[in-house]
Formats: sequence, C-alpha cells, structure tokens
Amino acid sequence: MSAARRRRPHPAVAVAVCVVLALLAVLAVRHFVVQPFRVPSASMAPTLEAGDVLLADRTSAGEAERGDVVVFDGRGYFAPSAEDGDRYWVKRVIAVGGDSIACCGDEGALLLNGEELEEPYLPGGMAPSTTEFDLVVPEGRMFVLGDNRPDSTDSRHLLGAPGGGMIPVDRVVGRVERIVWPPPRGGSL
Repeated sequence: MSAARRRRPHPAVAVAVCVVLALLAVLAVRHFVVQPFRVPSASMAPTLEAGDVLLADRTSAGEAERGDVVVFDGRGYFAPSAEDGDRYWVKRVIAVGGDSIACCGDEGALLLNGEELEEPYLPGGMAPSTTEFDLVVPEGRMFVLGDNRPDSTDSRHLLGAPGGGMIPVDRVVGRVERIVWPPPRGGSL
C-alpha cells in the first residue's frame, strides 16, 4: 500500500493519545520534579498559613540544609495531622547531623553550635522555645521546628520519643520552593 493511500487515524484517537501523553507528563513531573502539598495547620505561620498550597522540589528528596523549609514523611515520628490524617509534615530545618542545638542562650536565642541562631522568620517578640534542650543531632538526622513555635508540634515535643525528636533526613520528600495558592500569597519562599 502506498503512503498516499494509508489511512490517517481518526481525530478522536489522536486527541485521546495527546490527552494520555499529557497526563503521563504531569504524573512524571509530579513524581520526579515537584509535588503540591496543602498546609494543614498554622504551625509554620507567618511563613506558611493553614490552607496554603505549596510546591516541594522532589529533586531535593533525602536532603536537608539548615534553614530549609521541608516536607517530610512523619510516620513513626509524628502522629497523623488531625485534618488530613496523612503522613506529611512541613517544618523548618534548624540543625542537621553533627550540629549541637540548645535552648536557650543568655539573650533567649537558640544556640546552634554554640552561636546564637538568627531567626528573622519568627514573628516579633516570639520566644524561640519555651522547652529547654541541649543535644547533638546524630548524623543522617535533622532537628525541625515550626515558625509558629507556640502552635507547632515539632522536634522539641518528641525529645523523649524514639529518635529523640530528630527526623531521618531520608524522610524528606522535598524542599518547599513556592506557595502557589492562594494567589495573593503566591511566590518563592
């Protein structure tokens, strides 16, 4: 049969193939590049508000640096959130493996490796912690806190639990890159 006599696929088949390819592309991006998450509580306010939808960079999964806001799998470390009942938590990484972290110094600040930690993201007048602690973060783990310290369940509350409140870095799903909803709050962190 000559090329001129070959039948073209029906337009509906072409549209269906395009839709399937587009869905596969979206799933691949979501699984390997970025993933949306909804903030379930005010524990990260004012940086992130309850109801914000954010994008986590999945290419940074299993990594954490001081100051990063990360989404992590809290199963076995944090109880499921009441609203979502799922396993994902959003917190700020305060210390990583090998760091010493203590509360609090003479000026009331957290001490990271013996130096006062500047935390410009905390609302004015908010104490960095009302719980005293002095510990060294084991390699491969991270110490996380919410920016809204009085309304955050975080590493401070799990100091006596298995793992001592420190989350394995391999539980990081991704680093929060931007808020995508609601539009007035949208933008990079």
